Amino acid sequence: MRILFLTPQLPYPPWQGTAIRNYYLMAGLAARHEIALLSFIEPDQSLAAAEPLQALCCRLEAIPAPLRRLSDRLRGLILSSQPDMALRLASPAFAARLAAWLETEHFDVVQIEGIEMAPYLDTVASAPGQPLIVYDDHNAEYVLQERAFRSDLLRLSRGHAAAYSLVQWRRLRRYEAAICRQADRVVACSAADATALQRIVPGLLVHVVPNGVDTAIYRPQPVPPVTSLVFTGKMDFRPNVDAALWLVSDILPRIRQVWPEVTLALVGQRPGPAVARLAREPGVTVTGRVDDVRPYIAGAAVYVAPLRMGGGTRLKLLQAMAMGAAIVSTQLGAEGLPVEAGRHLLLADDAADFANAVLSLLSDPAQRSALGREARRLAEAEFDWSRIVPRLEAVYGT
Repeated sequence: MRILFLTPQLPYPPWQGTAIRNYYLMAGLAARHEIALLSFIEPDQSLAAAEPLQALCCRLEAIPAPLRRLSDRLRGLILSSQPDMALRLASPAFAARLAAWLETEHFDVVQIEGIEMAPYLDTVASAPGQPLIVYDDHNAEYVLQERAFRSDLLRLSRGHAAAYSLVQWRRLRRYEAAICRQADRVVACSAADATALQRIVPGLLVHVVPNGVDTAIYRPQPVPPVTSLVFTGKMDFRPNVDAALWLVSDILPRIRQVWPEVTLALVGQRPGPAVARLAREPGVTVTGRVDDVRPYIAGAAVYVAPLRMGGGTRLKLLQAMAMGAAIVSTQLGAEGLPVEAGRHLLLADDAADFANAVLSLLSDPAQRSALGREARRLAEAEFDWSRIVPRLEAVYGT
């Protein structure tokens, strides 16, 4: 079977959510199928440095991602009825290359990775040979904006953000529903996201293909803790920014009332100004991009995921589970994962409960070890990529 992937960024190196999912799905499929990739590439990415990715593909081409300025976003907000995510990667160059590929080569499947690539669905639908169109919905995006709207609505200082999210929420509901109706197959990362898509398209068949983790790479590393807490993720992603700010402003002070020497590492690329300023706080480190997140997860006593908005299943949590970390998360942060509170991790949704959960683990190494062992077992049993890829093949009908 020949499968063409369309991705919003070059999925190498697999350092963050979208790239990780895309790379490992392609790598798993490449053992039994021919994989082609037409991708956007960011200025800080290099095709020459992506040799492992090139080795997977029978054909690969990357188009520079379009530069979208704030003025472009404002124009789209005012003049277009489309959500921002539908306009973000609009590129005549990409559309032309895609059309040329589809004219000259046969593909059995074209897989559209995420909502930003959905504008190219029409080009695929009109292709000779009518390939099977698979839409991989990395998040139920309208849900993310709905949650952001409800969260920002509670804070007067976030009124402008709430207004933006309200507009995007309403536009995304319509747009996401239209995409799901047009695709031949719809894939979601969790049962929760599948249900969210079915709310806007009643009767829609949604195939759940979860995110995964390479359990051979992400495995327990018995090293002494060098920091009390760690939170990882792309630090210009709105849910991660909100989580980092809430962690430092409301949760950390409560922990320090009991454990004054507690330290925190915020690990992830592109920290925005609000996150970068957190490094001024005593005991808080903001790393920016790191080549390998594993030493930071292994070197923390507790992995924290204080997420209050977002959707999908969190690759960051799967990585921590696979490494046998002791985890405290909100229920939303663990959404979509078959975890049991008190067995695989601890769950808490307000600042006081979250702080108390962290304190209980900081003072109990035996509980940290027990949670970590069970989390690792679950990651191996359910979420290794070797178990995930066959579920995608079943979507194709192979």
